[in-house]
Amino acid sequence: MSILSIQSHVVYGHAGNSAAVFPLQRLGREVWAVNTVEFSNHTGYKSWRGEALSPRLVEELVLGLEERGVLKDCQAALSGYLGDPAAGRAIIGAVKRVRSQAPDALYCCDPVMGDTGGGFYVKPEIPGIFRNEVIPLADMVTPNQFELEVLTGRSVQTLGDVLSAVRELHAAGPRIVLVTSLKTKDQPVGEPVIGMLASDGNEAYRISTPELRFERAGSMAGAGDLTAAVFLSRYLETGDLKRTLELTAGSVYGVMEATCRAKSRELLLIAAQDKIANPGGPGTPDRDGAPGVPFRAEKL
Repeated sequence: MSILSIQSHVVYGHAGNSAAVFPLQRLGREVWAVNTVEFSNHTGYKSWRGEALSPRLVEELVLGLEERGVLKDCQAALSGYLGDPAAGRAIIGAVKRVRSQAPDALYCCDPVMGDTGGGFYVKPEIPGIFRNEVIPLADMVTPNQFELEVLTGRSVQTLGDVLSAVRELHAAGPRIVLVTSLKTKDQPVGEPVIGMLASDGNEAYRISTPELRFERAGSMAGAGDLTAAVFLSRYLETGDLKRTLELTAGSVYGVMEATCRAKSRELLLIAAQDKIANPGGPGTPDRDGAPGVPFRAEKL
């Protein structure tokens, strides 16, 4: 079974499909990558080359997959950054085309718009496209804390705020919500941590990992793309929300910790690939030979 990933792409470094495809493949997934943007490097640098690709190209490529008769083998679709509204509507059309052949295929939307401290880095029309057209179609949505506020129009300062906003997202359509880069005012005092929260509408879990300090804070891209890809793959594998959250947190922290230790500006996906497949490290099977996990989720 395959995953259709429709995202931006960079030649150097890791963002969009360049951050999502390899982790999915490392987890054993066949990936059909459709690129919406082709840049030399991500836009956190002072300059870049390349261009946004025509939304028509997305439509043509997915139509080509349909003509090959393979869309029935698509287990899930994944999307991220939208360069403009036309790209969003091309993705909507692609998801509908997939579901016409594979009705049970999941759609995971990573609503990339911005982050706390940095604000928006998308065109002004994009939040409305996500909120009104894309999110209602999604089975799974993976906003960071800033994006959760944008999608719901709520200030998210406490755990209660997060849970209220998540319930609002569920009501809009998605049955699985993952909130990333989560820091609330009421989290326990101690060493700095950063968290994720996952909910399926019936149960919710929170997990925290140590907060890493990068020399070039705000200049790195791709962590959210990595997180959405790993979370989607692990959920397809396990169907278990808590287990998926623990495996995802372990993998993402492992990659980020290796990147921080190396003082790299780009995610060390290749060097830290074993953390993607086995976040607990060698010799730490959790049960029945399954990968171990370095962090445990708390039921809310």
